[in-house]
Amino acid sequence: MLSGLSEIIFCLLIFVFGVTAADAEEYDYSAQIDSVMVLAGDNRVELEKVLEHYDSSGDTLEYNAARFLIANMEGHCYATYALKDSLENEYELDILEYPDFETLLAELDTLEQTHGELNFARGELYYDVESITADFLIKHIDYAFRAWRERPWAKGLSYELFREYVLPYRGSNEPLDDWRPHFWAKYDGIDSLMTDPADPIDAASIINDDIISWFKFDRRYYLHPTDQGLTEMLETKMGRCEDMTNLCIFAMRANGLAVTSDFTPYWANAGNNHAWNSIVTPGGEVLPFMGAERNPREYKLQYKAAKVYRKMFGLQKDNLVFQERKQEKVPGWLGGKSYIDVTAAYVDVIDLAVGLDCEIPDSVDIAYICVFNDGGWRAIHWSRINDGSALFRDMGADVAYIPALYINEEIEPCGHPVLVEADGTTVVLRADSNTPVSLSLTSTTKVKRDTSTDGVDKSFLTAGTEYELFYWSGGWQSVGKITAGDGPLVFDNVPGNALYWLSADGSDDDERIFTFSDGQQVWW
Repeated sequence: MLSGLSEIIFCLLIFVFGVTAADAEEYDYSAQIDSVMVLAGDNRVELEKVLEHYDSSGDTLEYNAARFLIANMEGHCYATYALKDSLENEYELDILEYPDFETLLAELDTLEQTHGELNFARGELYYDVESITADFLIKHIDYAFRAWRERPWAKGLSYELFREYVLPYRGSNEPLDDWRPHFWAKYDGIDSLMTDPADPIDAASIINDDIISWFKFDRRYYLHPTDQGLTEMLETKMGRCEDMTNLCIFAMRANGLAVTSDFTPYWANAGNNHAWNSIVTPGGEVLPFMGAERNPREYKLQYKAAKVYRKMFGLQKDNLVFQERKQEKVPGWLGGKSYIDVTAAYVDVIDLAVGLDCEIPDSVDIAYICVFNDGGWRAIHWSRINDGSALFRDMGADVAYIPALYINEEIEPCGHPVLVEADGTTVVLRADSNTPVSLSLTSTTKVKRDTSTDGVDKSFLTAGTEYELFYWSGGWQSVGKITAGDGPLVFDNVPGNALYWLSADGSDDDERIFTFSDGQQVWW
């Protein structure tokens, strides 16, 4: 039962913001908070100060918000990385000492020639539960509510949208920073520049336009694997996609805009991955944009996404890491606790059922679905194995996939490649040596088709470079090697109905897989 002043305050909140007691108390966080307090160890006193502060304030929504953040704090941290060799020796690589990305890569190659293969390994993890202070968290909560209650474009947000997309105090695994006061002051008064001060898209565009004017993408930050905090970004004024999205999260959440980051772990028709921002309007519309680059309603994804996920602060109990399973370890990012699947908001999707054509160890009950990216099959979703098959929900169309298992911490394909056509039709590719074909190949990746005056397809291959053709049959099987001349490469007696891959000698594995139809390479 609320009493006296508390009841009056809460009723006013209902009147102004349209929130109810059910909105603020829809979930009992007690068990999660108890677990977090155990993890916090000596730092639990700081978390208890936060709860006591808001419990005594009489503001039910603010108290619920504090409970939400603390209950879901498990796993959130600042993550550091170090460049190491196979013997765990560390090597310093200051990316800003090099004028451009190419020079930086050349230095990395030189290091590897001397010390062998080098990789970024995760170093120290500074967990929020063990290090966050009461003053830090209270300041973030107070500024978040101030933005929600005072910015004209924020007042229509439900408490649920505010809690999920305005309240959280971090974007990813960056060092903690007091970014709310900085951006609250920086963009105070921008409503005077707006035709409709209640329009969150206009507010977001004004803020993003300002960020575009001083913060730039720089490929050197691909080799700066630790996410930057605001302090570092204000100094460097450049970064990679993760930094760009985080910077906009900081600036926009500080001003009551419901902004987060969506990502695809691996592109389906290109190498690498990508993260971008999305903004949620009070009406629930979600609009993608690219922080420090493109505004809402102006942004489109450059490549094809087979799966799209959204970063959340709250623990998502449907994620793989929370499921009972035989294998404790899972592939990389799929062990995350705080993301949701939003693929259907971006692309046409189907539920993809595939057979697992391999021996399944008794110790394995989870299968994965993969796309081809940077020369290998990369897991992008999971499913329980059921009688030798698996069902993967909400998979993007017009993509080539392969099912796999996770054995000895490695992705092991377990079946035939499957094409999901643009209309949702599925085609299983079983290489057939009994129906050999002749392939005339002009490129290692998708390019605009071009023909000479005599009707022969022009070659986009490099004369004098040796190329090797592979087809998939339980693994990449070599057809042979040919050195390119001026025209197409012709490979005879190649198994038909297969997935193919043409790779240049010494390449960086950016070549794409393809099928062959009507005398042409069809890219995937």
